[in-house]
Amino acid sequence: MKTILRTATVCGLIGAGAMHGSIACAEGPHTFSANIGAASNYIWRGLSQTDGGPAIQGGLDYGHASGFSAGTWVSNVDFGDGTNYELDLYAGFNGSIHDNLSYALKLTYYAYPDGRDLDFAEFGASATYQWLTLGIDYTLYGQADDAPGVVDNEAAFIEGDLHYRASLDVDLPYELGLSLRGGYYDFRYNDGGNDYAYWGLSISRKAGDFGTFSLNYDQVGRDTYDDDPKIWVGWLKAF
Repeated sequence: MKTILRTATVCGLIGAGAMHGSIACAEGPHTFSANIGAASNYIWRGLSQTDGGPAIQGGLDYGHASGFSAGTWVSNVDFGDGTNYELDLYAGFNGSIHDNLSYALKLTYYAYPDGRDLDFAEFGASATYQWLTLGIDYTLYGQADDAPGVVDNEAAFIEGDLHYRASLDVDLPYELGLSLRGGYYDFRYNDGGNDYAYWGLSISRKAGDFGTFSLNYDQVGRDTYDDDPKIWVGWLKAF
C-alpha cells in the first residue's frame, strides 16, 4: 500500500489541524500535506503485513522547494506475535537532471513500538526516466541483528540486506492510472534461502473530493512464503 499512498503536496489540512480544524498554508518554499487511506490487505514488497486483513493508514509530510522532504506514516499490522502497528519516519531529497530524468534519495526508519526486536532502517536510491523507475534499498541497521539468541546473522531485515525494485507508471484515459511493479529481496540471512522475487500491478482512478480508489494484484514468486495471488482494494485521500 505504500506505493499507492503517494502524498500530494497541497496546502490545506495539515498536522494537528487535520484533526482539530483547518490551518492556512502560506505561499512559499514550504509545503505540508496529510493523507489517510484504507486497504483490504496491506501488502509491502509482495507480502501481507496484516495476515490478509484490512488496514487503516495515514501520514504527514513536509516538503521544501530545494527538494528536501520528511514525514511520518502509520498503519496497523498483524504478524501473529502481538505486534499491532508500524510507524515509519523518513527524510529524503529529490532532484531532476533534465525534464525526463529525475532521482530520489531516502532514509527510512521502520518502527514497531509494540513489537520485539523488529525495527530496521534503510537507505534507498532511485532514478526515474519518464514512466520507468529503478531503485535499490540497503538495510543500514536491523534491531533483530542484536536480539537475544540471534547469532551469525540468523534474522532477516538486518544490516546488509538489499532490495531491488522497478516500477512503470502511466496515465490512462478516463482519469485511470496503471502501475506495474516488481522487485527482488536479497537477504544476508540463510545464504539466499529466504530471498524472493515479487511482482504486481494496480489500476487506480481519481474520484475528485472522494480521493483515489485502486484495484491491486500482488504475488510472490517463491513457495517459502504465501505465494497465492493477492487481490485487494485501496482508497487514499490527500489533503
